[in-house]
Amino acid sequence: MPRRNNRAACGLALLLLAAPAVAPAAAQEAPRASQPLSGRPAASPALEAAARTAAAPLPEAAAVLSLDALLANSRYHAPQVLEALARVRGAEARLLTTEGAFDTLFSANADTRPTGFFDGATAGVRLSQPLVGNGGNVYAGYDIARGRFSSSQASSNTALYGRVTLGTLFSLLRDRDIDERRFNRTLAIGDVELADNDRLVVAIGVQARAIAAWNNWVIAGQRLTVFKGLLQLALDRQAGFKRQVAEGLRPAVLLTENEQNILRRQTLVVQAEQSLQQAAIALSLFWRDADGNPLVPGPEQLPRSLPAPLPVAEDVMAALENRPDLRVVDVRITQARQRLALDRNNFLPRLDLRAEVNQYLGEAGLAGRAYTGTESRLGLTLSVPIQQRTARGRLDQTRADLDGFQQRRRFIEDQIRIEIGNLSVAARQARRLLGIAIDEADRALTMASAERRRFQEGASDFFVVNLREEAAADAQVRRLDAAFRQIVAHADLAAATADLKALGLSGS
Repeated sequence: MPRRNNRAACGLALLLLAAPAVAPAAAQEAPRASQPLSGRPAASPALEAAARTAAAPLPEAAAVLSLDALLANSRYHAPQVLEALARVRGAEARLLTTEGAFDTLFSANADTRPTGFFDGATAGVRLSQPLVGNGGNVYAGYDIARGRFSSSQASSNTALYGRVTLGTLFSLLRDRDIDERRFNRTLAIGDVELADNDRLVVAIGVQARAIAAWNNWVIAGQRLTVFKGLLQLALDRQAGFKRQVAEGLRPAVLLTENEQNILRRQTLVVQAEQSLQQAAIALSLFWRDADGNPLVPGPEQLPRSLPAPLPVAEDVMAALENRPDLRVVDVRITQARQRLALDRNNFLPRLDLRAEVNQYLGEAGLAGRAYTGTESRLGLTLSVPIQQRTARGRLDQTRADLDGFQQRRRFIEDQIRIEIGNLSVAARQARRLLGIAIDEADRALTMASAERRRFQEGASDFFVVNLREEAAADAQVRRLDAAFRQIVAHADLAAATADLKALGLSGS
């Protein structure tokens, strides 16, 4: 035998020796295969029945669970995504709260003096609307008065049918460009964007893990098919051996030796079935019903072909634009700059301009004072802060926060470049390794088929045939493992570049 075949035989023997015990049904029949070799050992019907059950092919595919269906499901039903969506709704509710600072305010008042020297009575209504682009407001009102007022309350007098007032207050220095109301609204808008980007980070992670879980499940099914085929070969050979032993063409011990092969291969099938069931349970974390309850897919939902890796681009610049974690830092920087503007605003003196027009309706009021016609008023109010220690402290703190966010963004950019570089290398090497594994599996299958023909013609022995078949199965499993590594590498690269289309998140 060539030296390379000896190495393959040794490696496969170590693999089989490391395998756990056989399934209980097969283990119960093991003592029969260990009977003394004197005489003719009887083949175990129970052993063959259990093995043929294990070798039965997977059920026909019906209602196949596709990757697109899984991604569409996990996008809307994964608890992590629903939790992130709840945080987005909370941020939107907080934004609505800050918008309340710009709500129109309606007020009404009435005042009367039943006893006393002055008997003046007033009533009025007023609407006030804060300005969105300035720290001031506009207002309008209607007042009506009856009776007499003191000189200090002379402005309460109206005409016979009342007085209509229109006015506005403009901030000329402090609060002109930014104030607490507008800053809080800007901060809340940024918090909504932060929550939405956090949702996208969560969704990308969920989709990448869902892709890996789905492919692991599909490849576990493919692996089980390989071992079932390997077991079926031994079972088919056993039927031929029985006829040959009965005719005296083969020694009876050959049946026992093949039973040993059946048990080994049945062990591999049981282990593969366990892996498939565990992969299906892991997949149920991402495959859920309309109520969000996990669904465990059955073997009948398995695709019968290997999945193709995600088509992804290795564009670093696109990743820098699309990565939600980088956008989170950008939002933080924007918020810090807005806070810096607010802190600088607090250093400015307050200079407010007030303009008001009063229109008196009708003739002079009952007090006899000549409050009629139109009256206009202009006024300026100035206030200058003397000590600014609080404002200076806040300004220095905000500058430090801004510098920290900028350094964090620089680090994340470097990290993204390195991550995409490493994943690109992994994806390229995974493609190369898969090509090698495919070539190896093709040659191993060819060698196994040729060795079976030689054995049927009497030019080979039973030991070599088994080695060739098991080496071919081992090469097929390595091919599946290489395909899985390539798929995972492409999924990781899609997540690193925030390729929403590849991850089933288009429109997010």
